[in-house]
Amino acid sequence: MSEPLYRFSVATVPPLYVGLSRLLFATCRIRMSGRHHLDQAVNQGTIIAAFWHYSMLYIFHNLRHLRAAVMVSASKDGEYIARVARLYGHVPVRGSSNQKGVSGLKKMLREVRSGNNAGIVADGSQGPARKAQPGAILVASRTGALIVPMAWGASRYIAFNSWDKTVVPLPFCRLHVCYEEPLSVPRGIGGEEIEQYRLELENRLNKAYEQAWQGVDRKPHDEEQQGK
Repeated sequence: MSEPLYRFSVATVPPLYVGLSRLLFATCRIRMSGRHHLDQAVNQGTIIAAFWHYSMLYIFHNLRHLRAAVMVSASKDGEYIARVARLYGHVPVRGSSNQKGVSGLKKMLREVRSGNNAGIVADGSQGPARKAQPGAILVASRTGALIVPMAWGASRYIAFNSWDKTVVPLPFCRLHVCYEEPLSVPRGIGGEEIEQYRLELENRLNKAYEQAWQGVDRKPHDEEQQGK
């Protein structure tokens, strides 16, 4: 894509997406399970919303009333997501799993310490899918913020042919959003303890994931998309 076309697309595609997505999600019937976990965590202070990459499109909308710093890839493609995040009232923090990841993590720590909530894609920008990376644990251990695992499923959807099978719900479908019990991470942990809490976060996210799809009478979307 030429540079002028890229600049035009990043200026027009994000607001168009946000407008259309608001119309789309307004047609969906939404049921929530475990919402009290989110409310209780928010009442205690800043939180870290943790979710799998496949679910990102609806999560931004779902958390639109909860201003959060959101880790976004530093790539040119990441600029589209960064602008969508801003339009939903969030604060994009540019970083990735490559050499710029450390810089992004430091920026995220500053945002949470200043009072912003955080939204972290637990399996990162490149996967593997549904395998938690330590980023959310590190931020929680250095800030004291509670991690709230969340996932959602859709009764009717399309999935991209990507590493995470990103899901877009179809109009007038049923959405089931699940929140798991918040994870409290002790301050200053390292080594084996980080791995212990990383596995616990992964387990809670996968529990929410399975419950979300059961709630709309579907198999987990990654099972349905195998071989497609």
